[in-house]
Amino acid sequence: MLRYALNRLILVVPVLFGIMTVVFILLQLIPGDPAIALAGEKASAAQVAETRAAFGLDRPLPVQYAYFLKAAFTFDFGSSLRTHQPVAGELKQFFGATIELALAALLIALLVGIPVGVLAATHRGRFLDYGAMMVALVGISTPVFWAGIVAIYLFSFRLGLFPIGGILGTGIDLQHITYGYVLDSVLTGNWTALRSSLHHLALPALVLSTIPMAIVARLTRSSMLEVLGQDYLRTARAKGLREPVVVTGHALKNALIPIVTAVGLQFGALISGAFLTETVFGRPGLGRYVVQAITARDYPVIQAAVMVTAIAFVLINLGVDLVYAAVDPRITYE
Repeated sequence: MLRYALNRLILVVPVLFGIMTVVFILLQLIPGDPAIALAGEKASAAQVAETRAAFGLDRPLPVQYAYFLKAAFTFDFGSSLRTHQPVAGELKQFFGATIELALAALLIALLVGIPVGVLAATHRGRFLDYGAMMVALVGISTPVFWAGIVAIYLFSFRLGLFPIGGILGTGIDLQHITYGYVLDSVLTGNWTALRSSLHHLALPALVLSTIPMAIVARLTRSSMLEVLGQDYLRTARAKGLREPVVVTGHALKNALIPIVTAVGLQFGALISGAFLTETVFGRPGLGRYVVQAITARDYPVIQAAVMVTAIAFVLINLGVDLVYAAVDPRITYE
């Protein structure tokens, strides 16, 4: 398994090379002159030329591409062209909040989606099955931004159950370690900040979890239906095992592999969905940070955000592959 993990990590290099090449090409295709965006619309031609030279935008494209790749693979992203602050520090600040939101949404999706899928499979053809799959279909079809707007209107404006936006209550100080607000609250023992951060996290995480929750529920149902008719389950029932033990202890365990695969695939979708969710709920995170960087053609920020997100996505999928062996002992990696 160790050799397999090392081989997968080596393959990360060409994958990241391809991703960064595509990002560089797309940045060049964005309309407008980044030097004008940086210098300001009212800047003179001399000021624009000075800005272009200062940030290396007057170099030939192959040279810019070489510097772009060098910065990416050495993690030397420099300073933001827009804020003039170190990119690494800003990225750390925003990335932690986004990952926290994505992981919270994934946890909700699994805690709700798997039991719903199991119940639908064990009540196949009944009202519970049809109702669960209908709700799942609505969840898959609902855009995240629209669900966020509706949730804010119902649960924040009308019922007042959750804050309208933000990430932490006003007047609450929190010492940052990871920039994940819930985790930092626990690590520093700041229980006031923990309650506030969970209160602000609950609704955005629930909204973000709707699509992966529906996917997990439908996938769990279909996987369970394939397993429930197997001979070894009939044998387990014949031995006198209770039905809950047969379903959860035998059937669900063997139905988990497709679900584990879905978790890996959904992580990338959760990161991109978190960008929209953060915008709707006004949460300071990687999404709003990257959107502002794209608008200003802030190359170092875009480069760093894509690189870190790609690495996180690759590592998550590597972890999913390794979990297969724990879920199904028949799977080995040579």
